[in-house]
Amino acid sequence: MKNCPVCEKGKLVEVDDITSNLDGYIFVVKGERCTHCREEYINEKELQPMISVAQKLGVWGQPLKLHRKLSRSARGTVLRIPTDIEKDLHLKGNEQVTIAKQGNNRIVIEIE
Repeated sequence: MKNCPVCEKGKLVEVDDITSNLDGYIFVVKGERCTHCREEYINEKELQPMISVAQKLGVWGQPLKLHRKLSRSARGTVLRIPTDIEKDLHLKGNEQVTIAKQGNNRIVIEIE
């Protein structure tokens, strides 16, 4: 069993119920989950068919994970949206958004 690279406290165990929601389409695949922080890792063998199906459905094209650093302002934490996503979504900077917590370490941002 491998140690979790995120929390370094738990062990990675094999599971067959990792769910991914891509634009309303739910994929259930095999992978590994940390026994402590519950971080999930999808197996490469499972990921490639999922990507292929998602591309055919038209819900894959942009990277799922973009790494950004949060910053602080006087009124809270700031997350900058990359320019390519801003252009793709036709954002002007004055949109209302809904931010929801999903699990222990995930947030979802929806444009209203």
